[in-house]
Amino acid sequence: MENLKTNYLGLELKSPVIVSSSGLSKKIENLKIAEEKGAGAIVLKSLFEEQITFESNKAIVDSIDYPEAVDYIKNYSRHNSLSEYLDLIKLAKSTVKIPIIASINCTTDMEWGGFAKEIEKAGADALELNMNIFPFDPDQAPSEIEEKYYNIVEHVKANTNLPIAIKIGKNFTSLPHFIKQMTFRGINTFVLFNRFFEPVIDIEKQEMTTSSVLSYENDVKQSLRWVAIIKGLLPDVEISASTGIHSANGAIQQILAGANTVQLCSVLYRKGVKEVGHINEEISKWMKENSYKSIDDFRAKLSYANIKDPHVYERFQFIKHFTAIE
Repeated sequence: MENLKTNYLGLELKSPVIVSSSGLSKKIENLKIAEEKGAGAIVLKSLFEEQITFESNKAIVDSIDYPEAVDYIKNYSRHNSLSEYLDLIKLAKSTVKIPIIASINCTTDMEWGGFAKEIEKAGADALELNMNIFPFDPDQAPSEIEEKYYNIVEHVKANTNLPIAIKIGKNFTSLPHFIKQMTFRGINTFVLFNRFFEPVIDIEKQEMTTSSVLSYENDVKQSLRWVAIIKGLLPDVEISASTGIHSANGAIQQILAGANTVQLCSVLYRKGVKEVGHINEEISKWMKENSYKSIDDFRAKLSYANIKDPHVYERFQFIKHFTAIE
């Protein structure tokens, strides 16, 4: 294969193709297959504070007649969940040689730093902060929400020396501004974008239910524009593109836009972790056909800064110039 090496989070990866955080990445057998098929790194399934709280609250309800047991249950649930996650990191590190990136999602400020500190001790190579502060409060200004992100990052950085990426959604008034502010706080790596729970309405039952949690190949468009814009405006920022990457085609598009790495999830659920190898092979084949010797030869070739007509990335409305549909 052509040289697929890339740099991400200060780590040299043998491929830009990363296994994203999901239930697949908590199984050691999948980690082995991913490494064998040439994955550049693996992001372990997120440690969710919300899930820990949910499990402990269930246990507390069962013990409602014993109020003295509540604090014990809370502490036990936290410690047990964290311990299991740290054991997963250690086992992953002892099983595969490619970088292992831990992932955490917290709902309270105080837990982010504590989790990060323990994850570093367990031997993770880097840390992905799975972040989302949902903007549902009509009395909360965008600047207040962004300030919460900044505070979390500063708290985590004060507790760990691990290289950090933040995985975010696109619910920002000005994403370039937000990312630039994050760089001032020492964060230079971003995963665009997080895929969130999306409820739908079942009109037969007339109740809320869940939509498919898996993405589709066409969803690559959700992040492609922003990868190109952010990389063009802030060339020193590292980007890992996520959502809708189901083939080499999607991966190559994202790298041309400026991504350092691409993260696979839904396609691995549908086709198996071995699909990493097929995508690597197809990227290599495309590179050879286009006389590229390395990923750096074409990364960001079509970013906002390098494309002939950057306005194509700025448009929100259709005009006849861009589509034959009227």
